[in-house]
Amino acid sequence: MAVMNPSTPRNPILLLHGIWDTGAIFRPMTRYLNNLGWETHDLNLTPNNGDGCLKSLAQQVAEYADRVFTPETPFDLLGFSMGGIVGRYYLQRLGGLDRVQRFISLSSPHGGTWVAYGSLRQGCMQMRPQHPFLRDLNQDIATLDRVNFTSIWTPLDAMILPASSSQVPVGRDVKVWVPLHRDMVSHPQSLKAVANALVEPVKTETGLQPLSGSSI
Repeated sequence: MAVMNPSTPRNPILLLHGIWDTGAIFRPMTRYLNNLGWETHDLNLTPNNGDGCLKSLAQQVAEYADRVFTPETPFDLLGFSMGGIVGRYYLQRLGGLDRVQRFISLSSPHGGTWVAYGSLRQGCMQMRPQHPFLRDLNQDIATLDRVNFTSIWTPLDAMILPASSSQVPVGRDVKVWVPLHRDMVSHPQSLKAVANALVEPVKTETGLQPLSGSSI
């Protein structure tokens, strides 16, 4: 269990679900984090089936943040699977870097996934390896060093292919041995990794050095 440091800001956290999901998928994680003292928020991104551009989903995140959090309220952001890519667009293209202090991705296809070739829906195609949407985000991925960025992933993932697509060259890399993609939002290993990432001291104006990779 993560140990809360009184000097560490306990920000509200906004949870972004993956394709075909709704905010309800986070119920186990919400219970876990609420019991540890965090305020959690989630929203239902629409459409959730890949029909829409991921940019439009990110705009929904921006609208929610503007509606729920005051401009002076920092918050943390977690994205599961597609939600991690949506979260990145919000951070990198819609001003989220000025509001978010910690960003956590759970099994997100930062480098694309071969599974996305199974659909012609726009949002799915944008998650294909080397798609222009991902290439655009990855060409300035170093900007994510402005926040505490943690990528949590499992080598056993059958939805993110290759599983190493969830690894990125910035922030902190945490490998967990969770057997199923969907279990990343409820498995004790990933829940512990999320809580640990949320108690990391936030970066100062002068910045902190990226943390080394680790395993749970």
